[in-house]
Amino acid sequence: MKSFKHYLTESAKTHSYRIKICGELPSGFLPSFKSALKKFDPENIGEVKKTPVMSRPQDFSAFPNESVNLMDVTFRYPATFEQIQEMAKLLGLDADRIRMAQRDYDEGMDRELMGIADQKDLLTTDYPADSREQKEAAKDYAAVGADKQVVRNSAADAKFVVAGGKTPTAETTNDLPMGTKSPMTTINRPPPPETGFRI
Repeated sequence: MKSFKHYLTESAKTHSYRIKICGELPSGFLPSFKSALKKFDPENIGEVKKTPVMSRPQDFSAFPNESVNLMDVTFRYPATFEQIQEMAKLLGLDADRIRMAQRDYDEGMDRELMGIADQKDLLTTDYPADSREQKEAAKDYAAVGADKQVVRNSAADAKFVVAGGKTPTAETTNDLPMGTKSPMTTINRPPPPETGFRI
């Protein structure tokens, strides 16, 4: 039989984040920042990885031509971006130079951006050659004269028979006999006055 401690350990949930800091880190910032993160009961605080200098770093469009420091962390206690940002501000970092996101979300965004970069430029590539079906459809839709329909075998001159025979034309209110009696009232309007004024 499993102990209570074992069940408690199995049910423990962790929260994985990626913290990004744009530009050079102030001296002494990193040890103090890692020490401040201990309040979230960290399971793992990864090493800082630095990207090459980018003309427009992702999430930091206000800071062109900068590198980004990435740090993956796993906490046993959830953290919000505002909390992390406030800790960085207290350690002397510009609040606009730090971002935090769920690690799965950030990695998914990276994969999506890499997929976009690998796509071909559709504006400068030629259309693919027409398939056999497209060529046959082009013949059917070709105009054969001003007095002919553009689309052959349209509903107006269809040459096929529907199962069950031809459906009779539906009767509408336009087909009903028109009377002279008002459906609203049997009272006749008075004749107009002699002046010609109509009510």
